[in-house]
Amino acid sequence: MMKNIPVVMIIFGGSGDLAHRKLYPALFNLYEQGLIHDNFAVIGTARRPWSHEYLRGQVSDAIHETHDEVDENDVKDFASHFYYQSHDVTNVEHYVTLKELAQDLDDRYCAQGNRLFYMAMAPRFFGTIATHINDQHLTGSGFNRIVVEKPFGRDLASAEELNKQITASFKEDEIFRIDHYLGKEMVQNILPLRFTNPLIKNIWNSDNIKNIQVTLAERLGVEARGGYYETSGALRDMVQNHIFQIITLLAMPEPENISADNIHKAKQELLDSLIIPDAEEIKKHFVRGQYAGSDTTFAYKQEPNVDENSTTETFAAGEVKFTKGPIAGVPIYFRTGKEFKEKKNRIDIVLKHINNPYGRAHSNNITIEIDPKSEIYITINGKRISEPGIRRENLEYTFSKEELSQVPDGYERLLHDVFVNDSTNFTHWSELKRYWEYIDAIEDAWKQENESGNVDIPQYLPYRMGPKEANHIFESATEHWIYE
Repeated sequence: MMKNIPVVMIIFGGSGDLAHRKLYPALFNLYEQGLIHDNFAVIGTARRPWSHEYLRGQVSDAIHETHDEVDENDVKDFASHFYYQSHDVTNVEHYVTLKELAQDLDDRYCAQGNRLFYMAMAPRFFGTIATHINDQHLTGSGFNRIVVEKPFGRDLASAEELNKQITASFKEDEIFRIDHYLGKEMVQNILPLRFTNPLIKNIWNSDNIKNIQVTLAERLGVEARGGYYETSGALRDMVQNHIFQIITLLAMPEPENISADNIHKAKQELLDSLIIPDAEEIKKHFVRGQYAGSDTTFAYKQEPNVDENSTTETFAAGEVKFTKGPIAGVPIYFRTGKEFKEKKNRIDIVLKHINNPYGRAHSNNITIEIDPKSEIYITINGKRISEPGIRRENLEYTFSKEELSQVPDGYERLLHDVFVNDSTNFTHWSELKRYWEYIDAIEDAWKQENESGNVDIPQYLPYRMGPKEANHIFESATEHWIYE
């Protein structure tokens, strides 16, 4: 690991929940590891009238909330590197003040002109911040990198505009479009699973795989985020980023090596062959839904800040297919939603049935569970012990409790990669553009349905598995959801 990288980091949204819960604890872990240590400073900006001391107290609290045992001297030393700048992102003069503080800290900490900008604010401010970073020349004389949280736009047109604003100051290889799912342990295990195991590598093709299923299920509803969710919906909130990132790793061809350039090259080769569904395909293979109410929960349309006539989906299911890659033509089904029976993020690779002398036997399936457990298991058939017939068993790849305790948080992993300039687990613009082209096609079809007046969005009971209509998106009658 590289040590003691010099840098001044500016977090737009330094008083927010993301910074408190994720960024500050992750930065502390990287400080403890020595990746950043003596020659770094962090400026937290937000509209609140905080002081340096108050921010340092918040940073200390964030560390104590996420760490069972810490050296108090380390916490104090770490927090001393934090500075606060009250900042209105629409006020040009505030960027002048911010630039002066960044330069002062650069000199004080010998940061060598290196700047790292992190957009941890509401997405509607991303373009404004990027524009003023450019016109007020906030970038330094060393390396300059910017981390942008999701969502990167709300459709292709807005994403293109935001990209134009950011690339006025930053080159493509300086832009880190972050998706914390790519920092999760089992998502990072997809490529090693595929390419280092002959048993799996040799069957990872359209001759052997019947379909792949990706389920990202949430137990909770929108709660206090109704206002935001009305502008998003499940498709934009989960499919455009998390689900497509996973699907791309599952379907991409084998890269020449595992360098960032070659992995992104393989991803782009795949995404160039992404089939954008037409209206007829969307009608057959896509479903949206909204959770209904119960004795203990609100229906989506009853949630605070949600339109009582809302057509925003809290559930989305559909199909993705490619014309190139090892599983060209194989349907990849996805579903995601709120108010499921449990929180569960998993991938099921369903292998084709084979003829055999024992008669009926289930297919072998490979399951990758991302959350809440981290495990991979292969379902195989074997002989029953005391009676005729076939039984099913799982071959498991799991972690011990000690190993799980060593798994870093996704943000820690990805921040580490930003510091060392490794873009492997971030999204390139050309990839994101294809994701939006796909999402826009579905959104446009659903919008036309809404405007026709014939829309009837399925309502599903909370704490189940989504609307029953999602059981009928498959290409053949023999296909079904493995996780039920």
